[in-house]
Amino acid sequence: MKKQRLAHASHLWAFSALTASPGAHAHYQRRRTTGDSHTAALRHLSNRLLGCFHHCLQTRQLYRETTAFTPPQPQQLPTAA
Repeated sequence: MKKQRLAHASHLWAFSALTASPGAHAHYQRRRTTGDSHTAALRHLSNRLLGCFHHCLQTRQLYRETTAFTPPQPQQLPTAA
């Protein structure tokens, strides 16, 4: 059974991160562009934030925006030789 308090807290955390974090906002927009609903995109963002938080606790590192949300690398097409 899902813990409703944790789910609600992480939903609010993800929603507030949209305005405070450019990386979180970009992640949310990418999810929306691929067809996710608002709720699904927030859930994915929440999972990403929780994963980052867990990593920081396990490795005793500080949270860094640039590490947590690295911009996607452009795909390079193979060149014909």
